[in-house]
Amino acid sequence: MRARSHRRAAAEAAAVAAAGAALAAGLLACRPEASAPASDAVARIGAEDLSYGAFAAYVERQLGERGSALGSDVLSGLFDRFLDERLLAALAAERGLAPAGTPPRRAVETLLEADAEADLGPTATEVAAHYEAHRDEFRRPERVRLRQALFDDLASAERARAEIVGDAAFADAVRRHSREPNLAAGGLQAELARDELPPAFVDTIFRLRPGEVSAVVEAEYGFHLFQVVERLPAAEVPLAEARTEIARRLRRARADARLAELVAEARRHYNVAVLERNLPFNYQGRYRAEDR
Repeated sequence: MRARSHRRAAAEAAAVAAAGAALAAGLLACRPEASAPASDAVARIGAEDLSYGAFAAYVERQLGERGSALGSDVLSGLFDRFLDERLLAALAAERGLAPAGTPPRRAVETLLEADAEADLGPTATEVAAHYEAHRDEFRRPERVRLRQALFDDLASAERARAEIVGDAAFADAVRRHSREPNLAAGGLQAELARDELPPAFVDTIFRLRPGEVSAVVEAEYGFHLFQVVERLPAAEVPLAEARTEIARRLRRARADARLAELVAEARRHYNVAVLERNLPFNYQGRYRAEDR
């Protein structure tokens, strides 16, 4: 009697196991299989295929050209940025910030704009702290405000110089003897420091007193005349004057850091697969399977 009970229990357990196996097999048979990537797909984010044509268009937007002459290292970096943009666009869509069909770049801009709304910008304390920590960057070196003119031949340059030394206006003398394109401003240049000038001209220019005109300086592409309009001594930019620039720097740094955080979040949230076999370059970027 006891043996029959054991046999019956074993038979019932076997029947349950068989039913369970059949149910599992049925569920597996009903589960939709992931579709194969498109033939021109170079990456897949979730179930979305990204074509090489989309990447080529991205490169052209960034560089103004198709980028066919670029090395694999440069193309790999651009490909990573292309994938970053698509990930951020997917995040924007999921958060309801960008409707379906929104161009990726605009979707990313919308995401960043929404994220930045809560940022009130750097405080006065943060600005002052940055100024103290980077004080050397707000020291202006000695500079000159300069006029210059270029002549095709030595004789023309010497005639113009003689007229300027004889009290002719620099622009008038140059107009008569040069084809210098900057005559509308009288040859006037911006404020320039020593390291912003060609090394061959630095000593000549910084020896000049305000109003003084240089000797003719020969270069490979013609003959130069320089006239120093004003000499500006080295000085430190005060905090009040530097405040706008510092605030811009801090906002940019904060935006860059937040962008990196959003990209990292999107990378954790979405599955990214790079189909390296379809890329016409040796992909070396951070989305390689072994790097994830």
